[in-house]
Amino acid sequence: MKLRRIIVASGNEHKIEEIKKILKGLPVEVVSKNEVGLEDFEVIEDGDTLEENAIKKAIEISQKIEGVVLADDTGLFVEKLGGEPGIYSARYAGENVTYLDNNKKLLKNLKGIKLEDRQAEFRTVIAIVLENKKIKTLTGICKGKIALEPKGDKGFGYDPLFIVDGYDRTFSQLGEEIKNEISHRVKALRKLRNSLEEILKDE
Repeated sequence: MKLRRIIVASGNEHKIEEIKKILKGLPVEVVSKNEVGLEDFEVIEDGDTLEENAIKKAIEISQKIEGVVLADDTGLFVEKLGGEPGIYSARYAGENVTYLDNNKKLLKNLKGIKLEDRQAEFRTVIAIVLENKKIKTLTGICKGKIALEPKGDKGFGYDPLFIVDGYDRTFSQLGEEIKNEISHRVKALRKLRNSLEEILKDE
């Protein structure tokens, strides 16, 4: 079985290593867009959904390079806020803001709402564009609630505020090891592995 190259539409080394770890043992070579000379190529994420943004990133990279292309998008969706911050999770408080700015805005918008009414979920959507330009998407979801105040000192983004269902602790309190077993991203990546196993088997 020939080795297949998977180009990830990201230059984030941590993300690349995570994908390599999940896909270990498959006949694939995982490389970042930086490694194929596209470090300066940026895709404008102007879709209305995570799916649209992930697909757009994957398609635009696939038009530049041969191979299987993989892209993802992640968002935090809070029920009481009608799904906010959603696709704007990274820039909820504005452009070029810090994680702290986003967390402060989220807490402000949920002020006065009881903990039991702060249901939320993290979603990661992965889009794959195959060599024949067929597109497949996979979704990973992690459900929880938004804490009344930040808790824990590990992780990043909304981790100090997201209390995971069944654990009653935030991602920041649980730490990276547990997060990497139960997160939305890991769930999507496991589906990716299963999907690639099927694709590679059928060829």
